[in-house]
Amino acid sequence: MKKLKVAILGAGTMGLYLAWKLSEKGNDVTVFERKKTIGKECCSGLFSERILEFIPQSEALIKKFFTNCLINFPHKSVNICFKKKVFLIEHAELDRLLAKIAEESGVKIILEKEMRELPEGFDRVIGCDGPNSFVRKSLSLPSPKIYLGVQTFITVSQDVSRETSPSKYKNVSRETLETWPVKSGFIWGFEKENCFEYGIMAPPSKAVDILKDFLAKEGLELTSLKSAPIPQGLILPKNEKITLCGDAAGMTKPWTGGGVIWGLTAADILLKKFPDFSAYRSSAIKFFGLQIAISKLAKFLVYFLGFNMPFLLPKKAKIDNDFLSLF
Repeated sequence: MKKLKVAILGAGTMGLYLAWKLSEKGNDVTVFERKKTIGKECCSGLFSERILEFIPQSEALIKKFFTNCLINFPHKSVNICFKKKVFLIEHAELDRLLAKIAEESGVKIILEKEMRELPEGFDRVIGCDGPNSFVRKSLSLPSPKIYLGVQTFITVSQDVSRETSPSKYKNVSRETLETWPVKSGFIWGFEKENCFEYGIMAPPSKAVDILKDFLAKEGLELTSLKSAPIPQGLILPKNEKITLCGDAAGMTKPWTGGGVIWGLTAADILLKKFPDFSAYRSSAIKFFGLQIAISKLAKFLVYFLGFNMPFLLPKKAKIDNDFLSLF
């Protein structure tokens, strides 16, 4: 296969992973990043153990793991057991690891490069430049639906303990996540080494207020926060030389907003089809279109039953936390 000159916009997880793998195949790869440093800061860093299938080197970054999640509806809690463990990894550390691996494979990374036009002189251009993708806008594609992810930390110095944290925590091990469904989203919480992390995924106009109210009811105060947009919706161009991957294409799970495993799965589809972007588009839409449909249906049913007929929900269930199935 002819080796090509490839430009990737965005030095996040997907951009760096693609750069690494394409460079290994002998392509000349340049990554353009608008920020002056590499590493996503606003992220819980919760990834299923599938992360090791894509990036085996990330095993050294694992802080702890979770085996289950409690979904707390007003009148019933459902214990979800994961088929795949969920690892806690600092996302910024993962991105920096990938940058090192990519550079060692021959990738050129250019930081502080604000793109005002698509780069010229490249055989292929891949947009991995996030929810507000410049590449997507340059192609006059529609924007995905945007949720807001808000993250805050309650430190031990604020006298937070299992006894004073939300009631479910005092009966839950450190290997358990907790979520509290809210209209059009959910709140999450889990214990870190020296603090509790809380966060919410919800419509931008409501997210912060809902989280503040939740914490206030538990006697906790939201003193600082980080936030980032979460795109929802699959958007891929019909273009032979330019395509999208990851958040730029809206590849996030409808039920959690997580996008790393979905994005890496899409990246592997792209790598198998490269340099045929039409084949990549067709395969990605076929795979993720079904996943999105199943996920939205499952989320609707669980939320409807949880808020209206909780007695119909099981007390315990086991799921694949990345890919749902009808069977």
